[in-house]
Amino acid sequence: MSGILKIRILTPDKEFYNGEIIELISKSEFGNFGILPNHIAMITNLIPSITTFKTTDGKTMEAFISSGVLKVSNNEVEILCDACEWPQDIDVKRAEGAEARALKFLQKKEKGDSKRAEVAMARALLRIKISKM
Repeated sequence: MSGILKIRILTPDKEFYNGEIIELISKSEFGNFGILPNHIAMITNLIPSITTFKTTDGKTMEAFISSGVLKVSNNEVEILCDACEWPQDIDVKRAEGAEARALKFLQKKEKGDSKRAEVAMARALLRIKISKM
């Protein structure tokens, strides 16, 4: 039994993070969850959230993760996501623009893809929140 987890976070264009951690906290469509060493095997969908993990040297790291999939098996965590960003890499002006566009769409109350606008709003608000942490 190991006290560490190997983690790999992949986006369509890069390997965002690869290392060893001792815990992870993220959010699925069913709510917040945590992963510790020796966790049962699982696969879950991730929703836009701030994912937090603690490295083996005790450093806490946070990243914005867009929608994706998380898999846990044999002390290995793999996250495949649309986008992943460190707080310092977030373009706040772009996120604020996305928030304004989503809000404008939702206020129109026209038929359309309001779910898509709600998700866009959630992503924008989380990016803004983590950039200020």
